[in-house]
Amino acid sequence: MTAVRVSSRSMSDIRHTQRKQQVATRAAFFVPGFVIACWGPLVPFAKARAGLNDAMLGVVLLCLGLGSLMAMPLSGMLAAKHGCRNVMAATVAAMVLILPLLAVVSSPIAIGLVLLAFGGAVGAMDCVMNIQAVVVERESGRSMMSGFHAFYSVGSLVGAAAVSLLLSIGANALVATLAVAAGAVSVTLLSMFHWRTERASHDGATFALPRGVVIFIGAICFVTFLAEGSMLDWSAVFLHEVRSVDISHAGWGFVAFNLAMTVTRLLGDKAVDRLGRSPAVLIGGLLAGAGFALATWAPSFELALLGYALVGVGCANIVPVMFTLAGKQTRMPERIAIPAVTTMGYAGVLLGPASIGFIAQQWSLQVAFLLAAAALACVGVMGSLLRPH
Repeated sequence: MTAVRVSSRSMSDIRHTQRKQQVATRAAFFVPGFVIACWGPLVPFAKARAGLNDAMLGVVLLCLGLGSLMAMPLSGMLAAKHGCRNVMAATVAAMVLILPLLAVVSSPIAIGLVLLAFGGAVGAMDCVMNIQAVVVERESGRSMMSGFHAFYSVGSLVGAAAVSLLLSIGANALVATLAVAAGAVSVTLLSMFHWRTERASHDGATFALPRGVVIFIGAICFVTFLAEGSMLDWSAVFLHEVRSVDISHAGWGFVAFNLAMTVTRLLGDKAVDRLGRSPAVLIGGLLAGAGFALATWAPSFELALLGYALVGVGCANIVPVMFTLAGKQTRMPERIAIPAVTTMGYAGVLLGPASIGFIAQQWSLQVAFLLAAAALACVGVMGSLLRPH
């Protein structure tokens, strides 16, 4: 009887620890979304301070993505050596220290360098929190990755709304960034003691180029992130220039996409458990492709918004499922595979909008969107065929 009581208490303690780690992992996803969303409303201020034209602004903004891509492989190595908690705590500290600089630097070179460092901190956090999420999900024995990624979207919505509200009531950009930094520090202090601390064995390489199934997982993330980046940078342009929607309303396309993705991810774990990973990816890819096609051909503004929402619903669970598969595959250790997949995915964010622009310049924006639709449909089919082992 005593042994049974001790065993029951031990299992209860394990489940309690797991619940705390799950909440802490959601907080880890919330923080970078919350912080990076602060930059969006600050872009016009930075552009005015530095006297940037549109072309120069595009070059400067490229530094944010480059910083992320450079930091991701390194962050995976550091997490293997020092544990997720130490690396994530360090990246949060870097983010909140760098963020206020974005409100005050005034030369193009200074803004570019600060964005490079800021992107590096955010990218490193993004990579390591996914390493933690894979471990926490695996120990739970159920799908959790969509819910984790949903909190990044929630953080983005809250961060953008908070900064916009502060600026609208008269706060200056520096005050807004300091408020966001304080919020990020508070969430981190409440959650960081439940972040993972174990370190990987030092046997074998700590960095390697993706191979085997990891290449296909990364390629699927690349296309999905490409679509997401295209929604951010081109949805409003398409509605205004192609569909003649008033510029003051064109931003609703991205709002529809973002809200649909956030809600779908919040509900996504149950959907993935019920459908299975392969059907969820197949349905998601086909829905996202259909959404792009609808947004391209829709004769009305309302139907175009529905198309953007379908893209959000379709894309929502593809990347979380791919990270789960990256943690389950046996071709590469997860501490190497996940940084590789994250880097390939973010390359899509970096290159996607530029690719859409190039295709639009050569042919038309409609052709670019339809090619994106076809690519997402292919992603659904390819992703549904992947098996972790």
